[in-house]
Amino acid sequence: MKLFTGLLFCSLVLGVSSESWFEFIGQAYEGTKDMVRAYMDMREANFIGADKYFHARGNYDAARRGPGGAWAAEVISDFREAYPRVTDLFRHGDSGHGLEDSMADQEANRWGRSGKDPNHFRPRGLPDKY
Repeated sequence: MKLFTGLLFCSLVLGVSSESWFEFIGQAYEGTKDMVRAYMDMREANFIGADKYFHARGNYDAARRGPGGAWAAEVISDFREAYPRVTDLFRHGDSGHGLEDSMADQEANRWGRSGKDPNHFRPRGLPDKY
């Protein structure tokens, strides 16, 4: 845990070098809200095959906030793929499993953070609300 905290702090310091702390933290906060919104929409939609779209959309929205938002999106995405939810241990089938699915999720995360259109991953039939 100390290693993770240290790495998180170091990446934060490196990410802030060209921005004011206040602006960077504000972007990170708003980017985190974008990621949470995409996750909540994914859970609400409960649409088979839409997870990559929501990964890309959350990262896209967060990265548009600026360097702080992109940093938050990367940290959240990397953490989620490295440490599956505790419920995954008990409820298989609730989300993707395995290295292949994690790699595909990370590709969608990078796609969105790079500014590419998240609709590339949008499945046919997903309601327009999302």
